[in-house]
Amino acid sequence: MATERTPTEPDISPGSHWIAVFAVALGTFLLVTAEQLPIGLLSPVGSALSVSEGAAGLMVTVPSVVAAVAAPAVPILVGTMNRRLLLVALMGLMTLANLASALAPDYPLLIVARVLAGVAIGGFWAVAGGLAVRLVAPADVPRATAVIFGGVGAANVFGVPIGTVLGGLTNWRVAFGALSVLALVVLVALLAVLPPLAAARPVALRRLTGQFRNRGVRIGVLATFLIVTGHFSAYTFVGPVLRDLSGVDEGFVGPLLFGFGVAGVAGNFVAGAVVAKRLHRTVLAIATALGVTVLLYPVAGLTAGGGVTLLVIWGLVYGGVSTSLQTWMIKAAPQAVEEASALWVAVFNLAIGLGALAGGTVVDALPLRGVLWLAGVLLLAAALAVWSARRVPSLR
Repeated sequence: MATERTPTEPDISPGSHWIAVFAVALGTFLLVTAEQLPIGLLSPVGSALSVSEGAAGLMVTVPSVVAAVAAPAVPILVGTMNRRLLLVALMGLMTLANLASALAPDYPLLIVARVLAGVAIGGFWAVAGGLAVRLVAPADVPRATAVIFGGVGAANVFGVPIGTVLGGLTNWRVAFGALSVLALVVLVALLAVLPPLAAARPVALRRLTGQFRNRGVRIGVLATFLIVTGHFSAYTFVGPVLRDLSGVDEGFVGPLLFGFGVAGVAGNFVAGAVVAKRLHRTVLAIATALGVTVLLYPVAGLTAGGGVTLLVIWGLVYGGVSTSLQTWMIKAAPQAVEEASALWVAVFNLAIGLGALAGGTVVDALPLRGVLWLAGVLLLAAALAVWSARRVPSLR
């Protein structure tokens, strides 16, 4: 006799939807490319729309902040809407947002388009981050999560550089237009391969905030905030660090950042392979290694060889952050994966903006080494927070 399905049990047969996992990974690739592409297009956009590069930088800040709000807000607002249809709708919004960016006649309308992109980024990531538990067998969840977040690293290695080159060779509007086409391709792929993903229950604000009563979730959110803020406070200024502290020629900075991204992709899959059996130790090792690596820079990174070595280690270790922390949230709240993921995505995106802001403040007030000290302290504080969760049974 058929048994009744529990609210937290997937409504599909696990283990047969790896093609859907790869389609979602393509979606995360697009999201991160869309979020960060303007970094390489600030000058041409500023010139075309008669705004300063500082004002043009809002094309990056605005969607990050909006995504932080949208991550918890979208699941609450859509209630029990089928998650397959929600992901498709958000990718449709991303298609329109990039098209609007490409056609924007002035700067205010471009920012409005970037707001729409932020909604799509936050909403899609909040749902997609915890989707592996509904697409594959339990034993394969960490590996599937690594695949989904592999799209993040791939965007940094391939998506953003290729988009920047395309915009430089043609026009910045062409780059955004190409993103719109890619978003449409992802939309079709999601329609074709995603199984029905009925929501077992709506995400309510009460249940969302109630996750903070879960010690594992609290520590995961705190660790995410400290790690991401620390990383971006220093990484935002990695170009000047390589040039001014390590003595690397300006022309090599771009290729070295590409190497950082390649190392990050490798780190993502290494973490995915070990995190299932050693979750707490993996996250603790990542936070500690990041803190030590960044703090070593002012001492061991004062030559080109030392700086490049530390950069590669930094990229390799940071590459495991997304997969490991998302797995942490899944394990900490197995009965509320979507709520915990929404909180995690909100904090992650907010920390990106705050990290860059904090780093800029320190760089303006102190020598360049100061931003590395700040990042190192935050990262070691994250390691301490993770260590404090050593007795939480679900995180061992």
